[in-house]
Amino acid sequence: MPVEFLGTGAINDGSEIRDRSGALMDPEYTIRLARAHEDFGYDRVLVPYWTSAPDPTMVAGLIAANTRSLGLVVAHRPNVCHPTYAAKMFATLDQISGGRATVHFITGGVQSEQQREGDYLSKDQRYSRTREYMGIVKRAWTTREPFDHDGEHYRFTGFQNDVVPVSARGPEVSFGGSSPAAYSAGGAEADIYALWAESLEGTAAQIAAVRAAAKAAGRTDSPRIQIGFRPIIAATEDLAWKKAHDIVERLYARRDPDHKAENAGTQRLLALAGTGERHDRALWTATAVATGGSGDTTALVGTPDTVAAAILDYIDLGVDIIAARGYDWLGDAIDFGRYVIPTVREELAKRAVSSKETANV
Repeated sequence: MPVEFLGTGAINDGSEIRDRSGALMDPEYTIRLARAHEDFGYDRVLVPYWTSAPDPTMVAGLIAANTRSLGLVVAHRPNVCHPTYAAKMFATLDQISGGRATVHFITGGVQSEQQREGDYLSKDQRYSRTREYMGIVKRAWTTREPFDHDGEHYRFTGFQNDVVPVSARGPEVSFGGSSPAAYSAGGAEADIYALWAESLEGTAAQIAAVRAAAKAAGRTDSPRIQIGFRPIIAATEDLAWKKAHDIVERLYARRDPDHKAENAGTQRLLALAGTGERHDRALWTATAVATGGSGDTTALVGTPDTVAAAILDYIDLGVDIIAARGYDWLGDAIDFGRYVIPTVREELAKRAVSSKETANV
């Protein structure tokens, strides 16, 4: 399967470094951004979730109605609805979009954020719940007969789902995390395992952990690997780094001093930053430090060629999906799609031809 590119399905033009210019939910901007991703070579966009945001499934439906082939990755927290309802909801989106739906299950890494919607489980309990939840949803997509379930977190009798996804196996399931509990849950149930960009060494170690967890769960395959970062590109290296330092200043100016993420991914990013700001070809950790390591906050900085080469380094480790979002949702998506994605794909195409020619010798 070829490498894919994932962008952001943002609902307005505000970001970590700028205020939005209009309403929280700006349908016109959402459609414009989605169409730009489709036009400039992205395969999918992620529609994010947070407690005060609009329903991401409905936002994904808006995007589906206004694009032709763009994949829709919908972020979903298991604490917000029962898994049987979630299965029907996402199967409905899959039908509406013609089979373009993927679900990204979020276990949750900030206790206070979880508690805003009544979720008081511990971290390990949340991972256990997510694993059980994913299994139920997948079964509901593939089982036509009524079935019962009696688990640690959910119990029901005789559920039958008549909302059939486009594919017989249902939408793909995406999952992320950097703790042993996360590897165990995602390794067992996920089609896609999402990681935040670390050094090449750290990323290789995480990929190995995910694959080991999949094997321990009895799988003969393993999840495809997704890596997420913030691209900061410009025509020259000097201009790219000037842009990067300007972004960091603006991140610090807007940082929430009370925000504290407890998840292992954040701790890994901050630990990496403690060993130095720059790693490998183009990885920069200053953006992660400026935000407290919240989310996919490490950056790849440089010219389009430099960033493309850095992406190829990750692909060589076994990464299958590149998740990239800048700080100007629309402008950065266009620049990355215009100058970086084609370079990566052209190089991969050359390698494929060379490999085929070598095999035929």
